[in-house]
Amino acid sequence: MPKVRRSRKPPPDGWELIEPTLEELEQKMREAETEPHEGKRKQESLWPIFKIHHQKSRYIYDLFYRRKAISRELYQYCLNEKIADANLIAKWKKTGYENLCCLRCIQTRDTNFATNCICRVPKSKLEEGRIVECVHCGCRGCSG
Repeated sequence: MPKVRRSRKPPPDGWELIEPTLEELEQKMREAETEPHEGKRKQESLWPIFKIHHQKSRYIYDLFYRRKAISRELYQYCLNEKIADANLIAKWKKTGYENLCCLRCIQTRDTNFATNCICRVPKSKLEEGRIVECVHCGCRGCSG
């Protein structure tokens, strides 16, 4: 099985603890990239990739900030090697964005009326029984 892409710099201590999970997520990413997309909308074929990208970043975030299971050095290594998305993690640290699914959902330039994505609207503010699905990443509500 191919390894998670890394630079020539050796990984810091603790890498062997997170490597199997990252390899598993990398394998899922490869499967999602090669998955046939016949019968799907252009955006819909990218949803599994966004989901796995979110999982990888959330895994690193939880290990460092919530469980405190990895060192700052290993965390920085993961960010520098682009294993986790530093911009997404930076948003998760801010109030109101703890459950953000992807950065495209808060970019106002990607919407028709310069607003946030529909998945950012709280469920209490939506119609009863209405199923919301983000066009960017397939999220069904990440506002909390």
